[in-house]
This record gives sequence, C-alpha cells and structure tokens, in this order.
Amino acid sequence: MYANSRVANPLIDDHVDLVKRIAYRLHSRLPDSVQIEDLIQAGMLGLLEAHERFREEEGASFSTFAGIRIRGAMVDEIRRGDWAPRSLHRKSRAVAEAQRVIEIREGRPATDAEVAKELGMTAAEYRKTIGDVASAHLHSLDDGDPDMPQQEVAAGDDWRPAFTVERDSLFEAVACASDELPDRERALMSMYYDQDLNLREIAESLGVSESRACQLHGRAISRVRDQLTAWAA
Repeated sequence: MYANSRVANPLIDDHVDLVKRIAYRLHSRLPDSVQIEDLIQAGMLGLLEAHERFREEEGASFSTFAGIRIRGAMVDEIRRGDWAPRSLHRKSRAVAEAQRVIEIREGRPATDAEVAKELGMTAAEYRKTIGDVASAHLHSLDDGDPDMPQQEVAAGDDWRPAFTVERDSLFEAVACASDELPDRERALMSMYYDQDLNLREIAESLGVSESRACQLHGRAISRVRDQLTAWAA
C-alpha cells in the first residue's frame, strides 16, 4: 500500500523520515510495550490522509500540515489501546486542561498544589485522581502479563500518564503550526514552547513589557487555534 502510494506521490516519500522522527519522539515517552512499528504505521496513515486533504492555497506548508496529522494519528493509536473508564478519561482531560491554563497564565510549569486548587480539589483528592489515572493507564499500557505484580509495573521509570503525552503532543503541534505566524509571534512561541522560557523572560528578550508579551502570546495562540481548527476540519 505504502510503496504504491510513494510511486504515485513523491511528496509522501519525501516525508517518511518525518513520520519516523515523530514516532521515535513519542515512543521515548512510552513503555517498551508500545511498539514503535505501530506508531509508524499509524503515522503513515496520517501522512496519506494529510496528502489527500492538503490544499496549498490555504497557506500552510505541507510539512507543517502533515506533522499535525501524523502526530494526531499516532496519539489516536495510543488512545485505542486505553481501556480506562470514561470517568477517568474526563479526569485526565480535566487535569491536562488545568495544567495548560495555569502554564499559560503563569508562564511556567504548574505545580501540583496549583492544579489541585484550579480543579477545586484538596491535595489528597488530587493525589488520588492522579493515582487512579496512572493505575488505569498502567493496565492499558503494560503487556498484560498476569504473572507480573502491579507494583512491579508501577515501579517502572519509563511510564508517563497518557494525558502528559497528549499535552506534549499538543505543545509540539502548536510549535509546528507557529511556523506560519508573523516573525515576532513566531519567536515568542519558539521561546515559550521550544526553549521553556516564561513570559517575563520572553518580555525581556523581546524588549517589551510582560503584559505586552502576554498579549502577543494570546494573539499567537488565537491564530494557531484558528489554524489547527481549519486543518482538522
């Protein structure tokens, strides 16, 4: 299937390495039980879809557009292996959204205490929520070996919650889409998402006030949101 597509569409062949780079980057955040081949296969389907739906006149480069589609297809593949109840999915999304809100507002990574407060939880309730989400994802991401005690799986240092992978993927997608922004906004997004600078540090680098940097960030996010929405349509 892929070979025939590459013959007919050289553009696809030119972006196979992009699929592999994204796959290995995502795989580095997941346990070994998640097969890199599965991510690459999902990414190739995303690349084919990107080729079918890409419209050059809309302004985005194909590499930028394809990167979003490829990454999204891989995250969907990860989700398909997730057996967690819907209530835990809601909790996971709520935690990720609270982290995102705090990070945008404060210009730095959110602390557990801040996330708990944002969600209206006590520290104990927040720890239990994280534990529940972690346990559910461990069940879905391990090899399913009934002889392996859950404590041994939980002790592994190669696991991160699925919502963290999805959040990181979103940040990477935003950084990728930022290629289409005006120069100053693109520089700001690069400093914020690629270099992990906070808004105060970015303001100093750009020679503007922190409030102005916040405005620029908000404008850039709005542009990127519109762009991602258009691409996902």
